[in-house]
This record gives sequence, structure tokens and C-alpha cells, in this order.
Amino acid sequence: MDNIKTADICDDHASEVQVCKLDFRSFGKRRRFAGKIETVHVYEDNVLVEEVLESVPIGSVIVVNGGGSRNCALMGDRLAGIAVSRGLAGIIINGCVRDSADLATMDVGILALGTNPLKSKKNGIGKRDVSFTFGGVNWKPGSFVYADEDGVIVSEKEIE
Repeated sequence: MDNIKTADICDDHASEVQVCKLDFRSFGKRRRFAGKIETVHVYEDNVLVEEVLESVPIGSVIVVNGGGSRNCALMGDRLAGIAVSRGLAGIIINGCVRDSADLATMDVGILALGTNPLKSKKNGIGKRDVSFTFGGVNWKPGSFVYADEDGVIVSEKEIE
């Protein structure tokens, strides 16, 4: 999906998309990515993030609502490696990552608010396959997300 442009999609489908208002930083090697949304809702605990990474279909984009916490990282090089090995398109995290130099070499899209070297808790608390809102967007499993250098947009249906 190297040819996607969120600006063009917005020009042609403005009434059908939601534009995320969070200013994500790109950490993965892939700057542009798109796919069907799979969701996980956690807070400073990444056990369910790993479970979702290991079980969603190839080409998926995992959206992690970490509540915007900057107190720890919800993903590092080990979990990103799972995403790469499973052929996922990307991960969008409303929270932080770590191992950012390693993430930059990995062929997957990774967007997050920032970095924190501290690992998360491992209690397995959270929910997957749920809808939630952040950045002014309603994130629902089965919707489609498109991300590039200009931003992140979500559509209920796939846009060709």
C-alpha cells in the first residue's frame, strides 16, 4: 500500500472518513500502510497486545487504545518482530513504544505518541475486539484505517 495518500482519500471521500486529530510519530520502516482494524484496549499492560499480534489475520492494522499513557511502553522490538513475521500492515498505539532505533528498521507501520524505555505491566488486563474513541475517531473492529505522512483516517468500508 505504498501508493495510498490520505489527502487524496479525503479529497474524494471526505463525507465517509474520520480524520484522527492526534499527532502520532512514525516509528516503523513503513511510513504508509492501510488495512482492516483489529482493536485492543489496555492501560499500561501489554499482555493482550501480544495475544492480538499473534492471532489477527495477515494485513491487519492493530489499534491499541492505551489511554494516551506515557508512563511506559506498550510495544518494543520483540512485539514488533511478531507483527513483521505475521505480515501485519501496521500498529497504531495511543501510548508509547520503546526500542525505537530497532523499530525504525522493521518493515511494518508503527505509529505511537512517543517513547518510554520502561516496559509495561504483565497482568493481562484489558479487552480485545471492542470499539473505543480517541483522537476524535470512533475505532471499530472491521473498519478500515489508512495512514501516511499526512495523518490517519478511518472509514467504515474499504476505499480502493
